[in-house]
Amino acid sequence: MGNGARAQQKRERNQAKTASTAKSQTKVNEAAKNIMCQTCRQTFLLTTRAPALEEHAHNKHSKTMAECFPGVQAK
Repeated sequence: MGNGARAQQKRERNQAKTASTAKSQTKVNEAAKNIMCQTCRQTFLLTTRAPALEEHAHNKHSKTMAECFPGVQAK
C-alpha cells in the first residue's frame, strides 16, 4: 500500500466526518435582522453599527439616522 492509497483513505474518512456536520447560517442571519429603516423597510442585522445606519439614511434618503431609525441610539 503506497502513500497515495493512504491519503485517499484519509480524505474519504474526513469527508464522511465533515459531510454530516455542515450547517448553514442563513436562517440565523435572517432572524437576526431586526433593525428596520422606517422609510424603505430595509432590514439590518442587530450588530450593525451606527455609522453604517447613518450612511444609509444620508445616502438613500437624505435624512438623519433618527428619522430613519427611531429607537436606535448612536453609540
